[in-house]
Amino acid sequence: MALTNNDILKKLRVALKLRDDDIVEICALVDFKVSKGEIGNFCRKEDHPKYVELQDQILRNFLNGLVIYKRGPREDKRPNANKDISGND
Repeated sequence: MALTNNDILKKLRVALKLRDDDIVEICALVDFKVSKGEIGNFCRKEDHPKYVELQDQILRNFLNGLVIYKRGPREDKRPNANKDISGND
């Protein structure tokens, strides 16, 4: 049985001990807005009347934000095009 996007979010939420507020904050790191109510609906059982299927875009934004949340913002490490990288300064 394959995991759904909802299952992945729920498992990460439990494993990383994330609250709804944390998930809202994580999504905001990549300029993606999601409400605590929406997160609650994603984490419900499938047979609940307010259950909402988690779309790929939302999970993708959450995962991208999670990387920033855990590692910090990405620093651009590309070498300067004008700098001699041969070691022969």
